[in-house]
Amino acid sequence: MAVPSYRREGPVVSSDTFTRLADFVLRRPAPVFPQPVLEQARYLLLDTLGIAVAAGPMEAGRIARDAAVLLYGSSDPQYSARMLFDGRRASNAGAAYAVATQIDNLDGHDGYSPTKGHIGVAIMPALAALAEARPDLTGPEALASLVVGYEVAGRAGIALHATVSDYHTSGAWNALGVAAVAARLRRLDETQLREALGIAEYHGPRSQMMREIATPTMLHDGSGLGALVGLSAAVLAERGFTGAPAITVEAPEVAAHWKDLGVFWQSLHQYVKPYPICRWAHAAIDAVRGLCLAHNLAPSDISHVQVNSFHYAATLFDGMPDTTSKAQYSLRFAVATFIIHERIGLEHISGAGLADAAVADMLTRIAVSETERHSARFPAGRWADVVITTTDGRVLASGDVHARGGPEAPMTKQDVEAKYMEFAAPVLGSKRAAGIRDAVLGLNDRDSRFSDLSALLYDPPKISS
Repeated sequence: MAVPSYRREGPVVSSDTFTRLADFVLRRPAPVFPQPVLEQARYLLLDTLGIAVAAGPMEAGRIARDAAVLLYGSSDPQYSARMLFDGRRASNAGAAYAVATQIDNLDGHDGYSPTKGHIGVAIMPALAALAEARPDLTGPEALASLVVGYEVAGRAGIALHATVSDYHTSGAWNALGVAAVAARLRRLDETQLREALGIAEYHGPRSQMMREIATPTMLHDGSGLGALVGLSAAVLAERGFTGAPAITVEAPEVAAHWKDLGVFWQSLHQYVKPYPICRWAHAAIDAVRGLCLAHNLAPSDISHVQVNSFHYAATLFDGMPDTTSKAQYSLRFAVATFIIHERIGLEHISGAGLADAAVADMLTRIAVSETERHSARFPAGRWADVVITTTDGRVLASGDVHARGGPEAPMTKQDVEAKYMEFAAPVLGSKRAAGIRDAVLGLNDRDSRFSDLSALLYDPPKISS
């Protein structure tokens, strides 16, 4: 089916920043992307897919997928897509919305510290939805498009935080990354890209992050609406709708945030989460982990745990959660869970895990305080220190600990693969999960096709092994 042209005539009016961005998004071929960047993109994709799989059976994901079918349907093969691990068809914007919302409700996906948020949660579902209309899409081009989304969204997020007074969710700025990926894969021109970014910024969900922290719900980080808005913006711009300029791209005061586009690779500096818990709690969990391993502590050995961390970490949900959303935005509960179970899995933050008597008892032995030196290093770092008092009177101090998973203390490739299998295999079965893993890791091969992976992505789970 031929795609109708809705391109507007006339010159592009742009800033130097936008010209640099357009060259990067529309005209930089995959072979020019540095190999380490494309290699890293494979692992970011794999990690995000693992969370998408595990989140599929959760209530928020089911509701979002049903809503996408009801509200955001399309019968046009150029503008529709199957939803991942579901198979039902919606518009490409609706399919991306559903899967991004699904991932957003299992807080185990990657993030970027300077943005105080998450990128892959919206970019990966958008890539998968757009690929449905691109059977010719090569593996390297799919990875390059994913990187485009990370690089544009990350800078838009930093620019937004630098120019507004309140703290918005990731959906506010990852909408621009999604719009950029769509512009690249739908082969929009420079004018259309500029309008798409302006539309995405204008309609991006500038939702209040701290409201969600204070009263956790299924809204989480706004990434579902960010994906919906980003893809909708690209389609609107493709058809001639106007919305430029995006202030977070073209305003003079944000130019410094874009000067290193294509030189400094933000995608190499994402963190991968060891636990499906808000990143703000990870430093405290890791500090406790280190002490427990170093001193061979069992839960019965621990009399009291004092956690000192940065301001936002100290604001996380404080009690025993009664919903999965509250459990993921917790600190004391997360630390207590790790002490009792020596890990934090999906089963600990949902279902019976929310009524775990041993965790509830341990939680009463944990106190949390804000420490100025840790707050001063946020958002560049996520720091905490922990002091454990044992039942035999010892006082054990962790010292300052940074959360694992980012450039400061990266997870190995083997760690990422193991995490993916831990989350995906129980839902898909080990054979299909391993097939997806192998297809993702093969995407950087010159002759690979994204369709080799997508053949495994859309059918609902049928566990056989």
